[in-house]
Amino acid sequence: MTAIERTGEWRPGRPEYAIVVVAGVLTALGLVMVYSSSFVIGLARFGDGQYYAVRQAMWAALGLVLMVAAMRTDYRVYRTLALPIMGGTIAALLAVLLAGQEAGGAKRWLGFGEFSVQPAEFAKLTVIIYVAAWLAAKGSSIRSMQNGLLPFVFIVGGVGVLIMMQPNLGTTAIIVITTVVMFWVAGATLAQMATLGATVVAALAFLATTEGYRMNRILAFLDAERDPLGHGFQTLQALIALGNGGPTGVGLGASRGKFFYIPESHTDGVFAVLGEELGLVGTASVLLLLLLLMVLGYQAARRARDQFGLLVATGITTWLTAQALVNIGGIVRLIPLTGVPLPFLSYGGSALAAELLALGVLVNISRFGRDRGGYLDREHEPTSRRQVIRRRPG
Repeated sequence: MTAIERTGEWRPGRPEYAIVVVAGVLTALGLVMVYSSSFVIGLARFGDGQYYAVRQAMWAALGLVLMVAAMRTDYRVYRTLALPIMGGTIAALLAVLLAGQEAGGAKRWLGFGEFSVQPAEFAKLTVIIYVAAWLAAKGSSIRSMQNGLLPFVFIVGGVGVLIMMQPNLGTTAIIVITTVVMFWVAGATLAQMATLGATVVAALAFLATTEGYRMNRILAFLDAERDPLGHGFQTLQALIALGNGGPTGVGLGASRGKFFYIPESHTDGVFAVLGEELGLVGTASVLLLLLLLMVLGYQAARRARDQFGLLVATGITTWLTAQALVNIGGIVRLIPLTGVPLPFLSYGGSALAAELLALGVLVNISRFGRDRGGYLDREHEPTSRRQVIRRRPG
């Protein structure tokens, strides 16, 4: 192993502050949009227009604390803790099924009274960490069916089954997409990816068509105009809201769609409210910020000093990117609606805290990038990479 590969001898350098800035801007905008999009619903349900905004702000504060803590924690610690972390995740998902809070026909939350947490949101990050540690340990042996593909399907499928029992197809799909990309980056063969791709498509198609409400979403996507006041209502109202916004929007807080025209306007429908209030300028700005976050994330992955860091950074970036694309794609009718929240902007405390925590891990990985920090010589004095190279004999 060369000196450049011995990450234990690498002193962390400057974090990728651009990731922190983008996360801060998206979180701040999300708080504004949650307040705007949930004011009417909060007033109707609880007599308090600030009900959802206050709770989202509290979770944002917790998320920022978690993000800072993760930024300061050497990401390689998670590799040694991957198994207990995964065990805790499985236990939490089982606890949801046994004693979770139920709402809207789904059992997804753990908690008491008004305080609740959704373990499936944090499972996205913990699964990424565990799969990254497993793939890094396997090395080139993942290219075999017996040592690579079959155990991978068992690991991801086991978590997916627990989440589907809540039920939660959207989160399951995001985890599957994310881990499949990680499997490919780790060195899977084309034959493995073709087999895996066919299996995933068949499984998701089966799950999407076996429940009535999921099938209704597909029908609404294909022909929403046939039932504009029923199954096609949310799809069409989201498009109407985006159209009303025009280039610059009707003004912050002036959306008409949030007056019970866009179902769940503060969660998976927040992008439609954003488009109506801030117009094309607002939606394009959000897309650019998400695109910038994707580029920064994959850059951190490319510059990672070890396989584990590469895979974790790839997983986190793919998760947030895929989730944003799935949410926005459903709103603009490129794909069926899935109920997946828009990262950083949709209401959901567990989701926001998990996303900020994940970005903290990503920023820490960037501190150990090949273009940052310096080596520690035998006297444990920091030196630059160029100085170490000059000191090598010969």
